[in-house]
Amino acid sequence: MAEEKKDGANMLPEYFKKTFHLHPIDAAVYSPLALAYIGDAVYEVMIRTLVVNQGNMQVSKMHRHDASLVKAEAQARMIRLLEPELTGEEEAVYKRGRNAKSVTMAKNATVMDYRMATGFEALIGYLYLQERLDRLSELVGMGLEKIGEFHEEE
Repeated sequence: MAEEKKDGANMLPEYFKKTFHLHPIDAAVYSPLALAYIGDAVYEVMIRTLVVNQGNMQVSKMHRHDASLVKAEAQARMIRLLEPELTGEEEAVYKRGRNAKSVTMAKNATVMDYRMATGFEALIGYLYLQERLDRLSELVGMGLEKIGEFHEEE
């Protein structure tokens, strides 16, 4: 399943597996909307972690910053900038998610942004379920940097 070595970056899924007695899964067989379902939550936790890490502040301020990064428009902007960096496998997962027929539509988003965001979330979910957290973190960090929301500290 995961080709990366098991280090601190992969401890959380191992802990989940042990605690909840989870069985191995093949993320490639999940529907793109199922991948987007888990990817939405994983991305939200990543962004909230970054926002909380900026220091203690009013929750309403945290939510405003968080919401600006998790909305479909921001995700679509990120994936547009990340597409040249994707491997063939990652691009295929993204396109499956982007082209999936969803019965819902995000408020305040264009159809194209919503579909691209669904593809982005499917990719996030795929990498998470494949336990490729190093690559997941790399892509999200790169995407945030490309849209001017994250700067690596020197």
